[in-house]
Amino acid sequence: MNWRQIKRRKFLGMGLTGMSLFVAGGLLRYQQASASEAGLAPFNSLNNLGALLPPDENGIMLAPGFKSRVVARSGEAPAGLPGYTWHSAPDGGACFATDDGGWVYTSNSEMRSNAGGVGALRFNAGAEVIDAYSILRRTSINCAGGPTPWGSWLSCEEFARGQVYECDPMGVKPAVVRPALGSFRHEAVTVDTKNQCLYLTEDLPNGGFYRFRPANGLPDLTQGTLEIASVVQNQGQYFVLWRPVPDPLAKRTMTFRQVPDAFGFRGAEGIALHDGKAYFTTKHDNRVWSYDTDSQLLEIVYDIATSANPILSGVDNVVITPAGDVLVAEDGGNMQLVVLTPANKIIPILQIMGQERSEITGPAFDPSYRRLYFSSQRGTLGRSEGGITYEISAQAAA
Repeated sequence: MNWRQIKRRKFLGMGLTGMSLFVAGGLLRYQQASASEAGLAPFNSLNNLGALLPPDENGIMLAPGFKSRVVARSGEAPAGLPGYTWHSAPDGGACFATDDGGWVYTSNSEMRSNAGGVGALRFNAGAEVIDAYSILRRTSINCAGGPTPWGSWLSCEEFARGQVYECDPMGVKPAVVRPALGSFRHEAVTVDTKNQCLYLTEDLPNGGFYRFRPANGLPDLTQGTLEIASVVQNQGQYFVLWRPVPDPLAKRTMTFRQVPDAFGFRGAEGIALHDGKAYFTTKHDNRVWSYDTDSQLLEIVYDIATSANPILSGVDNVVITPAGDVLVAEDGGNMQLVVLTPANKIIPILQIMGQERSEITGPAFDPSYRRLYFSSQRGTLGRSEGGITYEISAQAAA
């Protein structure tokens, strides 16, 4: 065993302690403090972004005050570190705090035929890549997913019999499949701690919006009730009614087809929760939806067909700032990451040039909201082996 392996084992041991604190509530308080203390951090609020500047050396047009760097490329060892070659077709991702003041960025691999899985980049407190490793192997079409408040990453398989895998970002515990979350074309998931449930999206042209209620409360995902959304109208507004899915494992019938009055969403994609509302996208009609987890009110907050500023198309992954700015990544479109602000502004924060055959995936903030990570899934090559993972941060004052 060389010195790097010894060092990594020490870090991973620290990470496992952190996860134990998270389940008990200790690390959760730390992460919430990090977000609230962000204050003037560049990604705390994005309401006043300026017009995009000409492309930088990485081919990215950025709003004023930001800079980019490449942190990983498919087929290459991140930062020259031995042991892990960055995976092809990087997709959904999230960041997790570590005990040494750094963080881990997890990234799905949307490869088929058991060539998918999840990779991870570990950063120290100075934002240097100090490790890269796999936290899930031999799965298929790992598209999006979502982080949990107890410190795990839920990786979703996007095919008819797809499953959700709960992964340890620190690479200590082996990934565990969670069959209770259903067998279907999983896209993304978000956790509602207040109401003790999960919300999941399905990437079908006429697919479902799901809720999972654990039998023993969070964080236990081993058993529970999977439900699908039905939608009813009342005085001009639309509300969700939740219907149980009789056979979540879909042994005979697809989950969506088991409930006659399930509402068909047109290719549901990314989802994230903020201030009691779940925001999710549907790609076949280019809409962004809002679901109020208390009132169960369902609203459309962006529709390309009716928007006065219809610059957002190919809606996909979603991430949200502490101020409530909803960032939506484009699958194709203009290869932009677009911000929908609480003040109803629609503003691009960046655009990748020269990669029109790709898509933007995996947007995620570091715990301090000072850095934003994302990938171009197919890069300049237009194929899975060309993926590039980037970091955006504030430019130092002159």
